[in-house]
Amino acid sequence: MRPRADRSARARSLSRKLAMQALYQWQLAGQSASELHRQFAAEEGYGDAEEEYFTGLVDGVTTSVAALDTRLQALIDRPLGQLDPVERAVLWIGLFELLHRPDVPYRVVINESVELAKRFGATDGHKFVNAVLDRAARELRSAEQAAANGGRA
Repeated sequence: MRPRADRSARARSLSRKLAMQALYQWQLAGQSASELHRQFAAEEGYGDAEEEYFTGLVDGVTTSVAALDTRLQALIDRPLGQLDPVERAVLWIGLFELLHRPDVPYRVVINESVELAKRFGATDGHKFVNAVLDRAARELRSAEQAAANGGRA
């Protein structure tokens, strides 16, 4: 990976991490997206993130949470209310990216989500996140998966 591409990937990873933290906070405190933007823009290290990506994730999830929850409920084996808030935030981001960011490969979406769940979620939460997003990717990115698997779905 070239240095510029590597820097960009790190900035996106940081944007996802900050978005996950903002969405976790949103679940608990119910702040508006604009309040979250202001608060996180003041955080140390925010300047290293890709601001537009962070904003897109936070705004995208908060404005489409009902649709994301409907999709999420169809992919999991328990009521949404039983999900850990960290895992729910990570799954929202992953689903949003699978749905609305075709420029981000599905494997990147899953890997980044699993890493967030490993770092911030419950002990084995990353396994759950991996399984759910893998199911979602098969549904939402079947053509991309087939191409990655040499034409096999």
